[in-house]
Amino acid sequence: MQTVSCPSCGAEVRFRSHASVLAVCEYCQSTILKDADSVRDVGKMSAVLEDYSPIQIGTAGVYDGLHFTVVGRIQQRYSAGTWNEWYVLFDDTSTGWLGDSSGLYTLTAEIADPKMLANLPAFAELLPGRQYQIDGVPYTVAEVRNAECIAGQGELPFKVGAGWRIQVADLRSYSSFITLDYTDGPQPVLYLGFAVTLESLQCQLLRDDDAIAKSAGKYRGKLEALDCPSCGSGIKYVPGAAAQLVCPACHAQLDASDQEAQVLAIGKQVHDNVDITLELGASAKINNADFTVIGMMRRADDEGSQWNEYLLFSARAGFFWLVETDDGWSRSNVLPNWPTWPSLDAERCALDGAVYTKLYDYGSQVVYAAGAFNWKVAVGDNTHVYEFEQGQTKLAAEITAEEMTWSRSVPVAFDQMSAWFGAAFHGVATGRNIKLSHKQTARIFIAIVLVLNAIPMFVSFSSTLLWSVLGCLALFLPAVFLDNNAKNPHE
Repeated sequence: MQTVSCPSCGAEVRFRSHASVLAVCEYCQSTILKDADSVRDVGKMSAVLEDYSPIQIGTAGVYDGLHFTVVGRIQQRYSAGTWNEWYVLFDDTSTGWLGDSSGLYTLTAEIADPKMLANLPAFAELLPGRQYQIDGVPYTVAEVRNAECIAGQGELPFKVGAGWRIQVADLRSYSSFITLDYTDGPQPVLYLGFAVTLESLQCQLLRDDDAIAKSAGKYRGKLEALDCPSCGSGIKYVPGAAAQLVCPACHAQLDASDQEAQVLAIGKQVHDNVDITLELGASAKINNADFTVIGMMRRADDEGSQWNEYLLFSARAGFFWLVETDDGWSRSNVLPNWPTWPSLDAERCALDGAVYTKLYDYGSQVVYAAGAFNWKVAVGDNTHVYEFEQGQTKLAAEITAEEMTWSRSVPVAFDQMSAWFGAAFHGVATGRNIKLSHKQTARIFIAIVLVLNAIPMFVSFSSTLLWSVLGCLALFLPAVFLDNNAKNPHE
């Protein structure tokens, strides 16, 4: 470890890694560049934006039997939000990066193997969902980002500053994770690693609620309110958890990551007669964790069918979605490990030994949004969705121009929703949660017709059967026609 004095304020600044060339003074935010035998101040680095991340400088853990310590961080902003890259130092003096985005984590290290660096794609040709063979392994492009560094903290292995722009792409193969960094030129730097959890890393010295309250002046998970700078209406949100807001009144897009909320875009005019079953701020205890509904959006498919999606946040358990369709409720979680899917045209995918069959392939658009989200949401956002099913479990791949995600959803019973949310759920109309399709209704009437005609069939089989068949067709065929005209992709 090397300790130097900050040229700006005189405070002690430690370089724990010999590979580190830059450190940010925690007292005055000066950026200190380490030369061969001296240090110099190269300007101020913006302070990091407070977020809900439990990681901090000094957090320690174990990966593959080797202990590590977090010694630095850069915070990046791209078109849809922000994420952290934590610089980690292992006990054997090797280094790596702990990616931290919306409660999902990856641990990677730079790989200089010429075999893996051969025939890598150009940045311009990368598209979410496209597959590439890297060292004989098929990787799928998950994200393509043009981003900029907005803040730094601790010590880092290269010189950065606010406004430093990067070009990166993330690729996945089950739990394996690759980042291709094109910042320095057409030949990318390759980082290889895996999706991880803080539990699997046995992390210690994580931030708790009190530490976050001390640094941010807010308790993680506590619902706050601010006045929309566009229209003045009050907006409830969870500070630090999701800084991208949509005003429920005027639908302006807001950024609440700084001291004052800023208007990113004036909201589009939308019809507000949306049937909302869970109000923003509704809370529930789920699996011993306290969750709050922080955001809600309504989406429509190519044929006009619509459904609601509610974003829930817990200080301890992160994010998940509750999806409300005409067929009921389901719980959806973003997958850290990706299914095997040979191509966008493939009719099957596989995950953890289970094979899922393709159900639907459709475009969707956000038609209403309100509340707080962990990425930038706006009315008119388009996504292409591929749905797969195995039993009652569904997988969904969602693809935009910059990103691809996989999620897994399972049904949630109406009684379970009532138990979770109590009066906050019972106080609204829930008719569509038990609504039957036209075909289901027709089947019930057909069964009644057959039962009522069972006895006469023994007396006059041919004539009774004929009239029974005609009656069943008269019930069923219109029902099929009505359901096809109002097809719900989540059926």
